[in-house]
Amino acid sequence: MLFLYNLIVQIASFLLKIVAVFSPKIKLFVEGRKSVFEILESKINANEKTIWFHAASLGEYEQGLPVIERIKEKFPNHKIVVTFFSPSGYEVRKNNLVADVTVYLPLDTKKNALQFLSIVRPEMVFFIKYEYWPNYLTELTKLGIPTYLISGIFRKNQLFFKWYGGFYRTALNTFTYFFVQNESSKKLLLELGKTNVAVSGDTRFDRVASILEKDNSLDFIKTFKNDTLTIVAGSSWPKDENLLVDYINQTSEKIKFIIAPHNIKEEQIQELKKSISKKVVLFSEKSNKNLADFDVFIIDTIGILTKIYSYADIAYVGGGFGNPGVHNILEPATFGVPIVIGPNFSHFAEATALVNMEGCISISNKKELIDAFSNLIANEDIRDEKGHICSTFVKMNKGATYIIMKNI
Repeated sequence: MLFLYNLIVQIASFLLKIVAVFSPKIKLFVEGRKSVFEILESKINANEKTIWFHAASLGEYEQGLPVIERIKEKFPNHKIVVTFFSPSGYEVRKNNLVADVTVYLPLDTKKNALQFLSIVRPEMVFFIKYEYWPNYLTELTKLGIPTYLISGIFRKNQLFFKWYGGFYRTALNTFTYFFVQNESSKKLLLELGKTNVAVSGDTRFDRVASILEKDNSLDFIKTFKNDTLTIVAGSSWPKDENLLVDYINQTSEKIKFIIAPHNIKEEQIQELKKSISKKVVLFSEKSNKNLADFDVFIIDTIGILTKIYSYADIAYVGGGFGNPGVHNILEPATFGVPIVIGPNFSHFAEATALVNMEGCISISNKKELIDAFSNLIANEDIRDEKGHICSTFVKMNKGATYIIMKNI
């Protein structure tokens, strides 16, 4: 099976180089890996100690950040190496301040794994949430390097739990310890005979709770808001935006809208702007404009959505009309903001919990969106109640980082 897996990886590597000619994202994926070993050799000396964290993409990096920060405090003489699989993670956080070295993870071949580990020589390794790379994990086991899964989550439909998933079950044997998000994940691992597991919870709660301790002010957002009730739509996709634009164009309510699309390609941003009949300004054109005069602010940049949520009276979080579903609702939740999402949220425990607790409202169509917004706009008490449910939910679920650190 390992032979077949390695063959598939080699074929995928070849095909990706072809696809890269036509896809800017895949080009980043391919080109970004060409100089990884050179970067590592230039930044890590043979006598230096390292600790390695791997994140699939941006969400996993943010999820693991509280642990990365605590490990850095606990082991100040070690270099922190962070790897990403996806360009959407690496390109956004390649200049992060917590890691000493940030690179793409070379594709999972035995040759790459041996070369990567011979340069990095980590004393500990942390995989965040998921991604199980057999060659890397096998070589880590051979070297006797402690390897942890943090904020892990397992579901019955994963390959590990299928009759034909033996190859992937073997990959789980390489982990020193599993820190999982919930009891159901622990139960599934126990069924496979894994007793080296603890329910720590989700480190994302620690991450978003810590946001409140930081300076979240943005003067230009304050100017735009101008003490007006404001709806912030974060990580929106076209299906979300179709509903939002219809609402914006037809509503007579005195409110303002901030839209931060998931995709900020110029063509799509311009199409979104043209579809709105009210006064619209883009982040990229805000200079020398009186932002208070505008009704809609489109954020065609990345990295500031979290702070923008602190100005929201109501949040709409996108992704809920696609697969796998809704984006991160915990960032607006930590600010005590009532949240509206699309119908696809069942794969996300925090969204399911907040919908059940009625801090978050799930809508499936235009009418339900209008009803949800209208009710929240008209009733400050309801906004406050739902917002309080959200912020309390975040506070009550903190502590995963402490449990992980206590057991390492």
